[in-house]
Amino acid sequence: MKKRRVALLFGGKSAEHEVSLQSAKNVYEALPKDKYEVVLVGIDKQGRWLLQDASKFLLNSENPELIALNSSKKNVAMVHDKSGDGALIDVSSGKDIGEVDVVFPILHGPLGEDGTVQGMLKLMGVPFVGAGVLGSAIGMDKDVMKRLLREAEIPVANFVVLRVEDKVTLEEVKEEIGIPFFVKPANLGSSVGVSKVKQKEDYEKAISEAFLYDTKVLCEEYIKGREIECSVLGNENPIASVPGEIVLHDEFYSYSTKYIDENGAELAIPAKLPKSVAKSIQEMAILAFKALECSGMARVDFFLTSGGGIFVNEINTIPGFTRISMYPKLWEQSGISYSELCEKLIELAIEKHAGESRLKTSR
Repeated sequence: MKKRRVALLFGGKSAEHEVSLQSAKNVYEALPKDKYEVVLVGIDKQGRWLLQDASKFLLNSENPELIALNSSKKNVAMVHDKSGDGALIDVSSGKDIGEVDVVFPILHGPLGEDGTVQGMLKLMGVPFVGAGVLGSAIGMDKDVMKRLLREAEIPVANFVVLRVEDKVTLEEVKEEIGIPFFVKPANLGSSVGVSKVKQKEDYEKAISEAFLYDTKVLCEEYIKGREIECSVLGNENPIASVPGEIVLHDEFYSYSTKYIDENGAELAIPAKLPKSVAKSIQEMAILAFKALECSGMARVDFFLTSGGGIFVNEINTIPGFTRISMYPKLWEQSGISYSELCEKLIELAIEKHAGESRLKTSR
């Protein structure tokens, strides 16, 4: 049987670059090499696409704080080949490196998870894992995401949106959403640029920090409750995993807690929940997945209050795939191994592309 040629696309011009490298390492190791020819394309922090050697594509790969993309002189790009399919070429020589059967984007954050790369891959006619252009863009923008969830009558925390030119005082925000509250960039993930505001002295610093990463910032109501997460898998008929819980030992689920400090939080999988509550969370995860035009995969994050209220915090259309990430761990507890999960995602990408290819593009 001919091996399927899969391009792993990772790194990127994002504050979540290092998380992507960790995820890529795990996905690469999980794909069976007897079934897939894996092409490694690392995007450096300048945005260059670099063809990587599997034996040395990462530096300090076992240290999340020092992990880095190895340098490479093989600058590549994706183009249409003579048959109209997507192929990689060597930028310097113009040499054809070959067609790609499917792309697996493992890009977290802007310029990778927000629909930009997905749009380029769609133009190239290449199947790719995960949400399309619209679902990716919605999933990245917390403001638009929450407004659409609210329109679908899915409960979310109250929030105030600030733009660079806005002059909104702490008192005005407090009047809308109370205090404490969180400040976060609208278009970023992995808790980068997120601060908890508990007093006046925190406010200006939190706003300035968030605006380093985005031109739009959310001040979001603090909901005291358990942090529950649920993974979703599929296209038209998605399924939900068992829910899991983040049991925090830190102030909140920060970047360090997620990806560096293994003692900052515990993952309780499955979460200790009544069956009816677990079922409600699974059903709401699928509703959110559909309402936000997602496909392939997503992780939906919830708050569960002591009074039984369930609120969607956010959706991640390219969730972390590191060894301590929730998305694959939830599926492992639901009966799908890490390796099987990666293969299912590739099949879903091909299935979706085949369906779209049957649509008419001219009269």
